[in-house]
Amino acid sequence: MTATAKNPAVINWIGYLAITLMVTIPVAVLTVRSGAWQQGLLLYAISCAGSALLLLVGVVVLALPRYARWRKATGNRALFAIPGTLLLLTLLAGRGDYPPIHDITTDLQDPPQFVTAGKVRGEASNSLALQPEVLEAQAVAYPDLRTLVTSESIETAFERALDTAEELGWEVYHQDLNAGVIEAVDTTAIMGFKDDVVIRVNTNAEGTLLDLRSVSRVGISDLGANAARIRDFLQAFEQQD
Repeated sequence: MTATAKNPAVINWIGYLAITLMVTIPVAVLTVRSGAWQQGLLLYAISCAGSALLLLVGVVVLALPRYARWRKATGNRALFAIPGTLLLLTLLAGRGDYPPIHDITTDLQDPPQFVTAGKVRGEASNSLALQPEVLEAQAVAYPDLRTLVTSESIETAFERALDTAEELGWEVYHQDLNAGVIEAVDTTAIMGFKDDVVIRVNTNAEGTLLDLRSVSRVGISDLGANAARIRDFLQAFEQQD
């Protein structure tokens, strides 16, 4: 019996393509981290979507009577398409109903302003100029984000904010107690996207006020990442002893 008879071409190709797509996923991640994020994300999307489609083809082949004797071989090869399929499902499940914005703040009336971020973000980064439509979209999408008010002194709140940022793994690149401003960058774990954060600490009759603003350097929609980052900070700040 020939090799072709033992392994029909369709089964062999399922294996070849599944392995290729699985290997392409880390290549896509490395491409994004190298700075070519648009090309890397496109490659990532193609790899994940291709894996899901290939897994579907494998299931169809498994169900066909003419390939009954090769079901084990087909199943073994289709397994290589599972990682990409799971990543696609995770991505789709986590998308939610997020607006196409990437600049989020706790103070919509007077958003904190960056002091040095413009020098470290790079010319190709998103603008730091806030547009009225962005603020309106945020008000609808993230109504829970509000200024944190504490009874602590501005000095204590400032140090606590610094400690919280460092605990969350942010890289602080500017701090000025007199101005009440802290600037930091947070790098995402897998793709290595960098988002800049400014923390403003000041006082009024209510007490010491803590506001944040988190902005993605690239991309249009952050899929809720900046809002989640601000929530994590506020929660961690309040939980500090």
